[in-house]
Amino acid sequence: MSQDRPVIVCLCGSVRFLKEFDAASLAETLAGRMVLSVGSHLRSDAEIFTGLTGEEKQAALERLAELHHRKIDLADEILVVNVGGYVGETTQTEIEYARGQGKRIRWLEPQKAGRGKP
Repeated sequence: MSQDRPVIVCLCGSVRFLKEFDAASLAETLAGRMVLSVGSHLRSDAEIFTGLTGEEKQAALERLAELHHRKIDLADEILVVNVGGYVGETTQTEIEYARGQGKRIRWLEPQKAGRGKP
């Protein structure tokens, strides 16, 4: 991290926890960190992808996953929004990617034994 700018944090986690993403974004911002996050805290995937074919939805999800990796590249660290200890497959992939890039990993909630890799 450069001394002339705030820490950049990328939020990672399941978009089923939109309320928690919003709360984490606010808390991180108030703590003086710049936040990179999912595209919307207000709409679920079901709402966003309504009307797309299965193939179109899959292509969109792949583009979004790649975009999120680029956000991780820009970030100094990630904050995993692991409500109730939940870490899904996509989030686990993001965690592994962040680790591979040497990013600091923080957790919204303490990790429970056997869930994810703290």
